[in-house]
Amino acid sequence: MIGYGTYNQPQGTWSDDSSLAFCLTEVLTQKFVLESMGRNFVKWACEGYCTPYVEVFDIGITTRKAISKLANGESTFSAGCFDEASNGNGSLMRILPLLFYISGKEIDERFFMTRQVSAVTYGHIRSVIACFYYLEFARQILLGKAEDKFKNYKIRQSEVSDYLSKLSINPKEVALFDRLLKGEIYQLPEEKIDSGGYALQTLEASIWCLLTTDNYAEAVLRAVNLGEDTDTTAAVTGGLAGLIYGIGSISPKWLHQLARYDDIENLAERFAGKIRI
Repeated sequence: MIGYGTYNQPQGTWSDDSSLAFCLTEVLTQKFVLESMGRNFVKWACEGYCTPYVEVFDIGITTRKAISKLANGESTFSAGCFDEASNGNGSLMRILPLLFYISGKEIDERFFMTRQVSAVTYGHIRSVIACFYYLEFARQILLGKAEDKFKNYKIRQSEVSDYLSKLSINPKEVALFDRLLKGEIYQLPEEKIDSGGYALQTLEASIWCLLTTDNYAEAVLRAVNLGEDTDTTAAVTGGLAGLIYGIGSISPKWLHQLARYDDIENLAERFAGKIRI
């Protein structure tokens, strides 16, 4: 919003987080096909599709590897990285549009589809759990079943924990999420919150920012001011804050400063016309 920072971009520029979320959203305005999402990702990386100025100025290493495989004809089911070292936040940052497609489905199908969409670039179970927790938290907000965000947090602790315990997942992987699933993360001081590019860090930081603020602007500004991977932490935080506080809570100045604002609004309208909760 200030402009000409790390990547020397004008005011209102959005990054890969938004671009890849828009790539997914475009698919969801039609019949959802995973391969179509993969093709959109390739168009983004190679042609500047769904970018502010037809130029990609930031792309993660793991995402780049996966998209390179997709461009060379590899399947969306095998292109992603599945090793433990590949647990960046690249699928978490773009996953939120899927919520509107899976919200009315049973939990097994929600987990399965979340895993599929994440695994196009990030297939390790840690990234999948991060995406699953995030969408389950967001789902309760969307359905209006947990207007109190702290109540939602507590419900997610028990329900997500119970579900994960039924799956054949290494307990050590689930234990990595203990600060979210067993603790009260909102009571931690800022110096205990990391905001790097690791999926678990981004997830924890976003929930912390949401629970320690009272409106949209405070939440996303707190996310940005944590530093490190600022755009992604703010994008993931902003997704939840937008669901809780609504578009009316976002400054019109912020909205209309966005690059390609009319195109974003058009996409949102087409998406809303297709999805029924």
